[in-house]
Parts: sequence; structure tokens; C-alpha cells
Amino acid sequence: MDKFKSTIGQEFIEKSKYRYSVASDQEKELPQPPLDREIEADKLVIELPAPEELAIPPIDLLVAIENRKSTRKFTDGWITLKELTYLLWTTQGVKRVTSRPATLRTVPSAGSRHPLETYLWVHRVEGLVPGIYRYKAIGHQLVQLDTSAGWGEKLSDACYEQPFVGDAAVSFFWAADIYRAEWRYSERAYRYILLDAGHVCQNLHLACEAIGAGMCAVGAYHDDALNALLGLDGKEQFVVYAAAVGTK
Repeated sequence: MDKFKSTIGQEFIEKSKYRYSVASDQEKELPQPPLDREIEADKLVIELPAPEELAIPPIDLLVAIENRKSTRKFTDGWITLKELTYLLWTTQGVKRVTSRPATLRTVPSAGSRHPLETYLWVHRVEGLVPGIYRYKAIGHQLVQLDTSAGWGEKLSDACYEQPFVGDAAVSFFWAADIYRAEWRYSERAYRYILLDAGHVCQNLHLACEAIGAGMCAVGAYHDDALNALLGLDGKEQFVVYAAAVGTK
């Protein structure tokens, strides 16, 4: 293969270099977008336990790092609502909203833009009806989006027929609201959302060790099919990463 052959990937890296930057909407003094998505109309909102109420046993960081591995085979066990809350808090929890305004969260994000929204396929979580949910980070709530049947199979199919995605106790889908980052960083934002997703997913890996759960990150999926299932337009909002969590 000609090492100088042009590819879409190479073009992305080249054209997202700072030397190609144009003035961002922030530099143009346009208003910044909302810090997270509003609650969808007529949807059930579930208040989650406060982080200080979770009482998850501490785990040594080095132990968590050394024990972390991808797990694709789960039992049919359930996780508790407090355990799910712990996973949500450690991956997208809002510690403070600043006067800028911006959110300071449990994971880093370029410019504190935090452009990721967390969608969940809840399969076996105590106290929750199986279905699709979204984590409302500001407010620390779950929004119930769809509890119709068949979600596990549809999501597995969209993830290149990987059955563990649908069989897991809960599967995470991180979707970028791109303008939240693009407002500040213009084209460079498309690099940063991928870095942000990596930070979030690694936190989930380590948090799963604290609750004794298995987890596997998922990057193989049919973008258009998965976005359509989650009601995302594929341009302004789109999935960038996923992960399945279950009992070992």
C-alpha cells in the first residue's frame, strides 16, 4: 500500500489541525449552547440516589487498573439502582455548575464543554422497567424514553450482531451533541469528542471493578442504524462510543 495514499482518516487529521482553524462561534461572541439536553416532553423522570448515599465499597486504584479487562460473557444477574447510579456518576456526574457557565464533572473534557449525552439500554437493573433511558447529568436524573419490547435484539443487531450488547444488564451509548464543543473549537471539536469519550469509557471500566461487574467497550456499530434507534440525527447528535456492563 502506498504510504502516501490519501485516505479519509488522514484527511480528517490534516484538516483538523489548528492551522486550518476558522473563528469559532465563541470568538464571534455568539451565545453558547445549553450545557445538556432538556428533558423530553411527557417522559417519566426518575430521581437518582445522591452520590453520598451510594455506599459503594472503595477499591484501590492500582488494583482496579490491574484487574480491568474486557468481558463479553455475562451471567443473567441484575445490578442495583445504586450501582447503576454509581456508574453514571463516575462517568458523567456534575460536581458543580460554574458561573461561566460550564459544568465541572467527574471526567475531563476539552474546555469543560462536556458534549456527551449518555443513553442506556436498561435490561436488568433493580427497580427500573427495561427500556431506553437517558442520563440527565444536570439534575442527576434518569429520563425514561422507550420501554417497548425488542430493544436488546435491535441494539445487538446495530452493533454488528454482538449479542452481549443486548444481553448485558445495562449498555451505555455515548452520543456527542457536537455543537456544544464546536461552538468553542470549530472543526477541532471533532477530535476532542473522541478524546472525551475515551476518558468516560476508562472511568466506566474502573468503576465496574468497584462493583464487581464486567464490562466491554464497543466501537463496532452501524452508525446510521444505531443513531436512528436512539432518535439521533447523525449530524448534530451521533453515537461515538458504547459499552456493555453485566454481572460476571
